[in-house]
Amino acid sequence: MSYDQNEGVIKQIIRKIGQECAAQGQTVSETLVAFMVKAVCLDPRNHFNVDPILTEKEAQHLIQLCVARLLDTTNPSLSTIKMQVYFDMNYANRAELLSEHHRVLEGRLASAVRDITDSCPRVQAEMENVYRKIVSYVLLSSGLGSPTDIKVVREVTAALQSVFPQTELVTFVSLSKKNKEQQLKNLAKLVTGIRLYNKECGKGGSSIDDLPAILNEAIPSATQTIDECLNTCHTLAHQYTALLESMQEDQDRFRQLSSFKLKEALFNVRQYEAFLCILLSDAITSAQEVGKMIVQFATTMEQLKNTVQNKASVETKEVFPLFVALSNLWTSFQDEILLLSFLTNMTNNLQQFSEIQSQLFPEEVLTSLLEGVTVKSDEERIRETIGTGMNVSDFKNQEWLFPQTTDNFDQLPIQYHGFCAHAIGVKGLTLPGNPAIGILKHKERCYVFSSKEAAYIFAQDPDKFIQLNVEKAKEYAELFQLLELHHQFEHLAPYAQARNADKCLTKPTTKCDSSTQTDTHILPPTIVTSYEWNEWELRRKAIKLANLRRKLTHAMQTDLSYMRRETSTQVYLPKDVGTQTKRDNSSNVPRPQIFVEGLRGGSSPTTHMVRVDLTRAVDET
Repeated sequence: MSYDQNEGVIKQIIRKIGQECAAQGQTVSETLVAFMVKAVCLDPRNHFNVDPILTEKEAQHLIQLCVARLLDTTNPSLSTIKMQVYFDMNYANRAELLSEHHRVLEGRLASAVRDITDSCPRVQAEMENVYRKIVSYVLLSSGLGSPTDIKVVREVTAALQSVFPQTELVTFVSLSKKNKEQQLKNLAKLVTGIRLYNKECGKGGSSIDDLPAILNEAIPSATQTIDECLNTCHTLAHQYTALLESMQEDQDRFRQLSSFKLKEALFNVRQYEAFLCILLSDAITSAQEVGKMIVQFATTMEQLKNTVQNKASVETKEVFPLFVALSNLWTSFQDEILLLSFLTNMTNNLQQFSEIQSQLFPEEVLTSLLEGVTVKSDEERIRETIGTGMNVSDFKNQEWLFPQTTDNFDQLPIQYHGFCAHAIGVKGLTLPGNPAIGILKHKERCYVFSSKEAAYIFAQDPDKFIQLNVEKAKEYAELFQLLELHHQFEHLAPYAQARNADKCLTKPTTKCDSSTQTDTHILPPTIVTSYEWNEWELRRKAIKLANLRRKLTHAMQTDLSYMRRETSTQVYLPKDVGTQTKRDNSSNVPRPQIFVEGLRGGSSPTTHMVRVDLTRAVDET
């Protein structure tokens, strides 16, 4: 049977299991069914071999076993597996959750951004329409108020007009699409900062919730809820562990308690405890971040007040960065609200998977079973082993790590989630390991133990006890996730990676990322002297190498005319020019004034004429 046929058989098995469960009123997810198929096949008590292809009879038997386990709602093992599937499919750390939230938010605003950046208004009415769209975008992106509240819209419009009047739309429209998007984000931050400042000054912001006060009240409440659940888990885990130990020490107790599914209940509590510790760590981190942000917000607001100080006008380079800082801090407050809501929902939803504890072991039943049994807490067990370190000289071929001789001792990756590596496979118990006894490093993996005796026994033959732990995990499928045994069962990846259910019965395909690199110049550089880049030089060589003797046209050339071609030279023609060499000039000279008397004659026959020269001298002019 080919791989494609095998893949089809696996999908058909999962589909049938889901249908039969649904027919009996139990809705199960495909991921849960796929993991249950893997668990049933790996359980040695079912005698399945995953290497060959399942026959039709084996497939039907597999379906029956899976359906029976999925419908057994009284088994804590099923609740534990459901809890693991839920947590792995829904939990995300801070960075992943916020990144996904911002991506979704940008997707919701994408259409509004597109309407603004793609518009090309030409008349006044179109300009006003685009400006209203910008106001709507700024309001939606900030998340401060409802777009249907007229008072909020007017407040946002007034804040926007103070930093981006409608007259600047002409410049905005001429920008590129990328620059428009960037300016829209900047405007949204500025308007948000202005509204927060106005709220602080009592001039608006009535629709803005006091997020710092809400967080200061909600985070301790959420942390207290998780702490209470953790305390309950610790109590139950200590009691179940004491009962299981008493069963191994007394045969009468074993017969009395063998009908109770104590191991499954213990694994359920331990897994619930591990998930609650993750949520509590996130809640503590959130509280620390909120404390820092409240101080930064108050400092920035005070700095902004000192900068403005009732001035009629302030330089934008002074106040705009402060407005943006306020907006960024407020966005961080909104992110913390989202994180807190997520942690609260996860905590509430996880409680349903631990309800089976009260059904199997009511308080009065558990109290009666614990009569005469000494219950020790994890802290008491660790205190009992203080000062009982390993003697390294007894194991010359083993590497032991101690707090006094190892850097970053607290950060070592401990196997089996920090539980004793000996007690899991031998006793089926999840006892807390004490690193102070000594951490055994075997094949690059670190193991801790609950007592010095357990460490000595395990160190005699580590591979044997590691295999015992693997076999125990095959019997109790919830241990794969609880003990983090994914490296032992690579085809049993975390549930989030097991969505492709077609791989549930096939061996994993080994894959790796590889790359190759070659030298830029393997051989030494070689200069080709015959290389020519000039096209005309190549033509000359082609003409020189051409065989012209067989051509119809023949020509003779002399040495002087050989390989010559027509050339031309460009010169500048003379241009018309003119030179001025003469100019007209004048000077002031005396004006002649000569008078003659006696030209008309007189009484005498002889004319006597008198000439008078009244011309002034040159030096008098």
